[in-house]
Amino acid sequence: MNVTSPFSIAVVAITLLAFLGLPIGLSMMAGSILYLLLAGMDMGTVAEQFLNGMYSNYVILAVPLFVLAAEFMNIGSMTERLLGFCNMIVGRFRGGLAMVNVAQSIIFAGMSGSAIADAAGTGGMMQSMMTRNGRYTPSYAAALTAVTSVIGPIIPPSIPMVVYALVSDASIGYLFLAGMVPGLLMAALQMLQVGITARRRNFPVEPPVPLRAFPIITWRALPALMMPVVLLGCIYSGITTPTEAAALAAAYALFVSATIYRSISPKAFYAALFNSAKTTTSIGMLIAGSLVFNYVVTIENIPDTLRVILTNWELSPLGFLIFVNVILLLLGCVLEGTAILLIIVPVFIPTAQALGIDLVHFGVVVVVNIMLGLVTPPYGLLLFIVAKISGAPMKSIVKDALPFIFWMVACLLVITFIPDIVLWLPRLMGYKG
Repeated sequence: MNVTSPFSIAVVAITLLAFLGLPIGLSMMAGSILYLLLAGMDMGTVAEQFLNGMYSNYVILAVPLFVLAAEFMNIGSMTERLLGFCNMIVGRFRGGLAMVNVAQSIIFAGMSGSAIADAAGTGGMMQSMMTRNGRYTPSYAAALTAVTSVIGPIIPPSIPMVVYALVSDASIGYLFLAGMVPGLLMAALQMLQVGITARRRNFPVEPPVPLRAFPIITWRALPALMMPVVLLGCIYSGITTPTEAAALAAAYALFVSATIYRSISPKAFYAALFNSAKTTTSIGMLIAGSLVFNYVVTIENIPDTLRVILTNWELSPLGFLIFVNVILLLLGCVLEGTAILLIIVPVFIPTAQALGIDLVHFGVVVVVNIMLGLVTPPYGLLLFIVAKISGAPMKSIVKDALPFIFWMVACLLVITFIPDIVLWLPRLMGYKG
């Protein structure tokens, strides 16, 4: 590639602006405008691509709605009641409170669709519970919160899967179904690691919840536990689209927190709207920038060029998936996950289609890779969040997270080599891929 071409200069400009601290979405817009200027093209195309992409795509609406649903859950008492339910189920085992951390992430995964929302919503509470009276070290509690939060966007609903559907035209409903088994497999492996560490470090055993308390704890948590059932039931029964289900999730979370649990104040309600607006704006700018930059990438014919190069390498479908895994794992160490989904992944999709790789299977592999990037240094956004919550040194958090990361990579390899694990449930529900 010519280093003095408009495209090369635009890429350099985007990289420099991002390193200087400009948000990546704005950096991509600036680089794209520079490309159009150098190429002698109409710079009004930037606005055209932005408007066409943002306002004509119904799928994008699911993102702010899932964000809002997570905020409504966090300001209500849903979190406390769900933690009480999880403690009732697994708290009695050695290292039970650590297992509660994994279990609550499985349940929250069916509600928020966001790893960051999971970590931010329950992270502080789990940190306090686990470190009270010195039962667990702050670094272990923080590391566990980070790695369990990764489950959130793999088990449906999932904001990254919504974004992937945007760039690939894959079915959101089948993507959600495809994430179920890999997410549960990852949770099971995390439970296994907790059990191994609990025996080695002699973690405490929590006082068992009396059997007579089971009905009342379950009853109190039932409205919150019903949220994934209502949400996914509406999607797969055909009552709502995934985007409409996201709106339903937000409405249900508000209804339960405000009328059943009576735990939302006007001030907290305003804070939830404000925080969700900030998060949505950040994601929206990133999507807008990527839409414009993807137009530039299309003009330069980068996806087809890459497809020809990889075809000349004569990679098998499995070889291509291994290549993509390596690239995404490396990029995940230094780039934000949504940026990878919107900039890098679209370049790989034409090659995946040419090799006959199922786009639903490919989407789950991509999302798991991106979730791994959230807990791998040096970028690891979840690591920074839990470090701030816990006050533990980053070095200690990373050390405690490494055994879990090993099992997560093992899970990634399993779903890469055995597509039927991913596609079994979608096929059961009528998927023809």
